[in-house]
Amino acid sequence: MSTSPGSHIEVLLDEQSWREARDAGVRSGLAATPPELSPVWFYDERGSNLFDDITRLPEYYQTRAERRLLRDHADDLAALDIETLVELGSGTSDKTVEILGALEGAGSLRTYVPFDVSEATLRDAIAKLGAQFPTLAFHGIVGDFHQHLGQIPTAGRTLVAFLGGTIGNLRPAERGRFVDDLASAMDDDDLLLIGIDLLKDPTVIVAAYDDAAGVTAAFNRNSLVVLDRELGADFDPEDFDHIARWNEDEGWIEMRLRARRPGPATSAALDLVIDLREGEDLLTEISAKFTPDRFAAELGAHGFRADQTWISEGDEFALVVARRCR
Repeated sequence: MSTSPGSHIEVLLDEQSWREARDAGVRSGLAATPPELSPVWFYDERGSNLFDDITRLPEYYQTRAERRLLRDHADDLAALDIETLVELGSGTSDKTVEILGALEGAGSLRTYVPFDVSEATLRDAIAKLGAQFPTLAFHGIVGDFHQHLGQIPTAGRTLVAFLGGTIGNLRPAERGRFVDDLASAMDDDDLLLIGIDLLKDPTVIVAAYDDAAGVTAAFNRNSLVVLDRELGADFDPEDFDHIARWNEDEGWIEMRLRARRPGPATSAALDLVIDLREGEDLLTEISAKFTPDRFAAELGAHGFRADQTWISEGDEFALVVARRCR
């Protein structure tokens, strides 16, 4: 599939180094208490399709709320006078159409920089968006935002978007390092657009991660399918129950896989054996929830000032526009 004439893709991620870091993360994660796996293991083709299905579930409010906010605040986005849009974890860039339409309509936008770990996904997204926005230049970055934020290309006033509430998947110290790295990569007066899931009734949050149709359960178990295939492991996904648990002390939801029976699991590629007890959990994801004031304070401690906060109907989700400041 060809990309648009004004596009190119820059590969920063060394696949061998990335795999080594990923595999080291499996070793350290499975040795933790409780054992844990990175959310990276959710995503193969089936996992991506399952997540797309999740975003359309009645219980999963986040995607709908964020897209409504992007549409409702198109004029506010247009008024930002942005020349370069960078999107971290861009994936298929489906939601980006709302932002691109608003910014291009204002006449200032010149370049879109999607940033993702998958080169194939970037190529597909750029080809699709290039047909919709033929006047834009596209500069895809294949990278890991834990390593390559300092190499984000900027030209003119830049808006860095980090959508989907993904910031909540990072623990507090990791969030702080991430925002520090962003602040170092951005120029004064550049802007950050970030989606956050808001603190609310825990029963609503838990339902979003444990839907009645069992789609999220299949998505969670798929991490073991991917692990088995990629690392020669022998987890049986059907030996694990999907658990969604609200952690009141930490203010985040946890997704876990709970062993139905005791027994060892091995990984031939890592020469690793893990003994699981019946009822023992593998932690597969956290997703922190925020109040607007708390999140603004976090940004303020790491080089940003929250200028605008747009909150969805029902106080479900928010988009925060923050300014890089010293």
